[in-house]
Formats: sequence, structure tokens, C-alpha cells
Amino acid sequence: MVTAATLMETRSPAPNLRPTMPAAATGQPAGTAAPAAEVLIDIDHLDFFYGASQALYDVSLRLDTRKVTAFIGPSGCGKSTLLRCLNRMNDLIDGTRVAKGSIKIRGVDINRPDVDVIELRKRVGMVFQKSNPFPKSIYENITYGLRLQGATTKARLDEVVEKSLRGAALWEEVKDRLHTSGLGLSGGQQQRLCIARAIAVEPEIILMDEPCSALDPLATAKVEELIHELKTKFTIIIVTHNMQQAARCSDKTAFFYIGRLIEYADTQQIFMNPSNPQTEAYVSGRFG
Repeated sequence: MVTAATLMETRSPAPNLRPTMPAAATGQPAGTAAPAAEVLIDIDHLDFFYGASQALYDVSLRLDTRKVTAFIGPSGCGKSTLLRCLNRMNDLIDGTRVAKGSIKIRGVDINRPDVDVIELRKRVGMVFQKSNPFPKSIYENITYGLRLQGATTKARLDEVVEKSLRGAALWEEVKDRLHTSGLGLSGGQQQRLCIARAIAVEPEIILMDEPCSALDPLATAKVEELIHELKTKFTIIIVTHNMQQAARCSDKTAFFYIGRLIEYADTQQIFMNPSNPQTEAYVSGRFG
């Protein structure tokens, strides 16, 4: 089995699952730019099924490190299914399977039987459509994952709590009530708390499935600003039905329709000069 110890090595002759840590975790200067066009995720001719029903057809996609990629398309087109494939959340649904193709992170097929799925999900964090803080204090929400990994030193936990909440642009709003329930926060604050919880364990990839769909415009704007800031350290993939949000937040955009990848390009090209007429029809609002 690919264990946590194996995954601690980020560069070796044989590729491993655990990606390079963000700059703040590795001791590199903060804000150090990643090499241009460094492919982090390589999806190759992927077919995916829910039981007998095929959800993804021959999807091939290469995602660069420290970029924001938006998955867009009408409901039921497969974008959330593909998102959940990236940290194997679909494994929790009976009857799901990859029938063909592969998903590789830093060259390692994440569906290999010896891959440690728990370790994978540490490296590939997820923020869901509906904010889901634990029924615990703000402090305990952030430290939960760290405690599972064996971190118990109060100084270390305090440091990560402040760093994560600052990273989620929430510290100034909650620093005086860290030991009150996270459920007492507003909807937008709860979603940023969930983002802080995700980044506390220092993933490299953050998946966001419609993270603003339940938020008001002001809270949405704060989350969008946060996404822009976080991409200096993390690779972010966001599923959204909001075309304006995709245009504002993402560097690359992938358009899906009925389980197929129709077009993938720089976001400006997708919205200003798409190559595929079906893409143009969708982003202009003529269908979907």
C-alpha cells in the first residue's frame, strides 16, 4: 500500500501521490511562483459509471498547478462527478467505477489499489455546496484534521488555527470567539470556516463544488476574493453554474455537456472566442 510515509517524499525517481507542499509549508519564500504550465493533474480518456449508467465519456484533461480551473455546464453534465473523481469521493457510492482511463496526480494513478485513499483526501481537500461546519467550536473545526494526524501541541494548533483563518480571510471576524460554536456564524462565514478547515492540513489541491450557490452577493464576493488569494499556494478546481463567477475567478475553464468534455481553454477564450459552437451557445445563454 502507498502509505503516508511513502507520500512524504515529493520528488523521487518513482512518482508518488503526495504532491509538493505549498510554499508556506516547505519553507520556500511565500508567493514563490510555480513553474509555468506545470501539469499537476492528468485525466486520460476517462469513462465513469454509476452502476449501469455512464456519467463520463472519454474525458481527457490536463490541469496546471496553482491555477483556478472552472468546470461549467448544465445540470447533469458530469462536472461534479468528475470533481469527486479527483479525491475518490465517488468511492462512497455503491456501484460506481472507472471503466476506462486514468487520473494521475504527479504521475501516480490515484485509482491504483495500493493508493492510500485517506492520504489522497488529505492532499486533495474539498469544500461542498452547502457549508458543513462540525458542531464544534471554531477552534476545534480547524484543529480536527490536525488532531487526527497526531498534532497535539497547543502552540502548534494555535499557530495553524490563526494561519488558516487568516488564509480564509476570517481571522479578524472570529479571533475573539474561537471557542464558540462554528454553527453560530453566518452562512458566508461558515463557508469560509470550511475553507479554513480544508487548508489547515495543507493540501495542494482544493476542490470546490458550487461553494457560493447558497450565499448572498456580499458573501459570494468575499469567497471569490479568497479564491483569487488562495491560488498563489493551492491548485483550485471549482464547479459553478454561475458564468460570471467562472469568468471572474478562473484561469482556465472546461465546458461539459452530457458527460463529455466539449472544450477546455483559457477562460478569456472560452467566454470571448470559444472554438466550439456549443460552448458559445452555452456561455451566451442560448441554452443550459
